[in-house]
Amino acid sequence: MDSLWFEKYVIDWNYFDISKSEKDKIKIIQISDLHFDQLRYFHKSIAKKINSIKPDLIFITGDSVDKTEKIKPLNGFLELIDNSIRKYAITGNWEYWGNVNLTELKSIYSKNNCELLINENRTISIKNREISIIGIDDFVGGNADFGKAVENLKETETNIVLSHCPEHRDVITKQKGNLNIDLVLSGHTHGGQITFLGIVPFKPQGSGKYLKGWYKESEPKMYISKGIGTSILPIRFGARAEMVEMEI
Repeated sequence: MDSLWFEKYVIDWNYFDISKSEKDKIKIIQISDLHFDQLRYFHKSIAKKINSIKPDLIFITGDSVDKTEKIKPLNGFLELIDNSIRKYAITGNWEYWGNVNLTELKSIYSKNNCELLINENRTISIKNREISIIGIDDFVGGNADFGKAVENLKETETNIVLSHCPEHRDVITKQKGNLNIDLVLSGHTHGGQITFLGIVPFKPQGSGKYLKGWYKESEPKMYISKGIGTSILPIRFGARAEMVEMEI
């Protein structure tokens, strides 16, 4: 059982530089699929490492909680992260399947300098650059609407889409028109959560043909984080928990 425990609590920190220029790089961190139940030692170590990295932005890509009562421990985790770091979050399927009170979730996020985006966008200025963040509602549990999410989108050099279920990328590809999307960040699959010799017996609805890591064969390029928590079964095997740091 050691390996099951080990993979659940050991985290791969993966770093990627996808910046187009050496100057004014923006450092982002993606946190996905927390499936928060209680504040554990490894959550504290994540917060500590985030604070030492000092990212410009944090993106929380859905499935943070699956019950309203878990918002409180999630708040305990968020409070450990430097409040001055801007954060943006989206919903995942479990926020809906668990009937999470989204008003309460939104207000706890807000208290921690985090905006919950549900089919909406924000444009922010950071390091002499303007970047647009497009947050999509969940594809499986919610009402993902890319058209609505890009309404009144300001034209900027950098567009980042947060979309919990990777299968939604196929819809975005059809609907994006001339919009240049630099990056889609997804989660949801847990990297298969349990894999044997590269075989993934189960992928959740909304995964489509995707599993984990980079998909760059066509635009827009997408990165799928294996996430932090577990769902249904409290184990991970061959799919270690992951935190993602990128420079864009």
